[in-house]
Amino acid sequence: MTEIDQIDPSALERLVDRLTLDEKAALVTGRDFWSLPAIPHIGLRSLVMSDGPIGVRGTGWAPEDPSIALPSPTALAASWDPELAAEAGRLLGQEARRKGVHVLLGPTVNLHRTPLGGRHFECYSEDPLLTGEIAAGFVRGVQEHGVATTVKHLVGNDFETDRMTVDVRIPERALREIYLAPFERVVEAGGWGVMSAYNGVNGAPMAENGRLQDEILKQEWGFDGVVVSDWRAARSTVGAALGGLDIAMPAMDNPWGAALASAVRSGEVPLEVLNSKVRRVLRLAARVGCLAGFPAPAGPAPADGEAAGPAPADGETAGPAPVDGDTIARRVATRSFVLARNEDELLPLERETLTRVAVIGALAQDARVLGGGSAQVSPPHVISPLDGLRAALPGVEVSYAVGADPRPFLPAARGPQWSEFTVDLGSYAFTVPEAAVRWLGDPPGGLAVDAIATLELRTVYTPETGGEHVFAVSGFGAFELTVGGEKLYQGSLHPPGTGRADLLLHPREQRFTVELAEGVPVPVLLRQSFEPGTAHSAGTTLGHRPPGPDEDGLIAEAVALAAASDVVVVVVGTTEQVESEGFDRSSLALPGRQDELVSALIAANPRTVAIVNAGSPVLLPWGDQAAAVLLTWFPGQEAGAALADVVLGDAEPGGRLPTTWPRAEADCPVLAVRPEDGALAYDEGIFVGYRGWTATPRYAFGHGLGYTTWSYDWLGVTREEVRVAVTNTGWRGGREIVQVYLSASSFSHGAPDPELPERPENWLVGFATAEAMPGETVTVTIPLPERAFQVWDDGWRTLPGTYTVTAAHALDDPRRTVEIDLERLA
Repeated sequence: MTEIDQIDPSALERLVDRLTLDEKAALVTGRDFWSLPAIPHIGLRSLVMSDGPIGVRGTGWAPEDPSIALPSPTALAASWDPELAAEAGRLLGQEARRKGVHVLLGPTVNLHRTPLGGRHFECYSEDPLLTGEIAAGFVRGVQEHGVATTVKHLVGNDFETDRMTVDVRIPERALREIYLAPFERVVEAGGWGVMSAYNGVNGAPMAENGRLQDEILKQEWGFDGVVVSDWRAARSTVGAALGGLDIAMPAMDNPWGAALASAVRSGEVPLEVLNSKVRRVLRLAARVGCLAGFPAPAGPAPADGEAAGPAPADGETAGPAPVDGDTIARRVATRSFVLARNEDELLPLERETLTRVAVIGALAQDARVLGGGSAQVSPPHVISPLDGLRAALPGVEVSYAVGADPRPFLPAARGPQWSEFTVDLGSYAFTVPEAAVRWLGDPPGGLAVDAIATLELRTVYTPETGGEHVFAVSGFGAFELTVGGEKLYQGSLHPPGTGRADLLLHPREQRFTVELAEGVPVPVLLRQSFEPGTAHSAGTTLGHRPPGPDEDGLIAEAVALAAASDVVVVVVGTTEQVESEGFDRSSLALPGRQDELVSALIAANPRTVAIVNAGSPVLLPWGDQAAAVLLTWFPGQEAGAALADVVLGDAEPGGRLPTTWPRAEADCPVLAVRPEDGALAYDEGIFVGYRGWTATPRYAFGHGLGYTTWSYDWLGVTREEVRVAVTNTGWRGGREIVQVYLSASSFSHGAPDPELPERPENWLVGFATAEAMPGETVTVTIPLPERAFQVWDDGWRTLPGTYTVTAAHALDDPRRTVEIDLERLA
């Protein structure tokens, strides 16, 4: 336990006694969108929160202050490396301190129960142990900077459909063994915060669920941090107060504040219940350096309007050494990429043999590097796959063709044909690299929400080609679009009465065709109007498509390029409109004509490398024909640089699958995301993810190839640990993820003995990374916790008997097994 964790309870109690009832109620109530109020007379500064699964956005969007964008959380979990997760956490802790943020709203430890889950990319894995270990590493890294994390969303927010109101019915054993397990691991690791989910669980909304938030989380697990609501999830003054919630966010539609103080005065809420919440908030404030008189973390987060100091002052603890964001983002990406197929060892490509490389796909030029919703940030730069490969292959002709464009909305205008994109908010103007403006929370330039009535995006376009150009307006709100002095559109993209959540999560688009002459500059103006007090969020994109081939012509153009090239790198993936927060996917198929494109390219050139740029599993009907398949998830701002590193062999693809990839939707053990009569039952119980698979998937849990080979030489087991010796039998140095699974035939799925609880055929109990040069043998040690042999049966119960311990390269690739009798094992 660090000095920051050791908060004197009596000192906190003296501060609680100095607060009035109204101050106490205000302290646990959001003062605006992202913060809690300051109380100067007790030395308390405002606690500031920020979204942060892959980057720290801060309280708004400032074009002069971008945010590092790491690969998506599923990508981080694909590294199977808690220390790398800690490294990512340290970077985001550093970013949070720089931006004056004290509480990072993450990580997300809901599970990959179904591949249709819209927020799948923001969660780690289908396995609770892998999820918990990666989350614990990430939390440790962030909190080393004195920045709190809030592990989310407690619990059952494993899908998006009707998430605000649905009641998730989870059997008690599954709740304990599967869905609560990652939260328990983070609490064990010392996490300082938990976020409560929108949904209900077993009849009670989570914001009011005293059994889960108070009895289990706080009393049984001993959690001493805060429970913060998801934004606008707290809807009841008394119910939320008595249900274990500590902080209700944001200020908008908040049921606490004065109403909570009144409930205490009337006796509906005991004063001690409120005092307990206040103690927890003050403890959090002390931990993050916002409460005078307590040890502060290094480089204290700035007070309102102040910059953070670079060095610890007297009484502060020493913080982690600074890290470089671009370097960490690139390392996480290369370590997350999963080489799913590599026939005839096509990868890595040999630079000296290449003269012409074809790079194909809309996402090769405009990669999707992050997910939508809470994960959205504006990075300082994005390296596309095309740019990354061109930079890494000087002297090689790297040619590009679109092939197929799956995006239902036109991409934001950008490129040398466009002049500077200037954004004018009335009293503040700035430029952006492309014709898109987004913010959530504080507006740019420090402007007050009420001070913004319009947003104007101005530019000049000089066409390289004359003919029919398509312009588009997308986002949410009321717009005017003028091109060349002609007003093409005026109106609202959504019908009247559309809620703010729907506006944010379901943008719309309008398109217009304009005849333009080659080389003649055309002024373009896109104006967005705001109703008074609504400029706390904005979404504005000016899209454009020049004249060009139709869909058939694009595929034909790409096929011709592929046939004339040494090797083809085709990038396919999902779009923000099919995979994002706020809705679930309706299909696992790649959108648009991407499958048709890949099949045509393979036919034209068998040396085709398929890059899958998707945050979650997609169907790959051509998967057995492509020479190589590389899964890159949402790879963050260094996407193209990391891709070039891996494809050209400068780095080994380090990822292993954290979730099972199906051949067909019908094979998935769980797909349901549609509630019935307001509820969704998890009738599969513990048989979620690989635990429930009976068909043969396309790629099994834990699968992933490298650029070397490994022999598993020896497996030893004691009651406390597993030891595995592995040898690098290949031609280059590499890393191997040693996975350890348990199985117990007498407890297997469908066991005939009704007195014994059902168990999966295998379950992951630990893992470790081995690194070795060619010919080198290393031994890894993996803890074997008591929980590995336990089931929940009104308490944790160890099941004696005979178990098989398997050391594996992947779930479907066992290498060494040992049978043990638990009662005899020393």
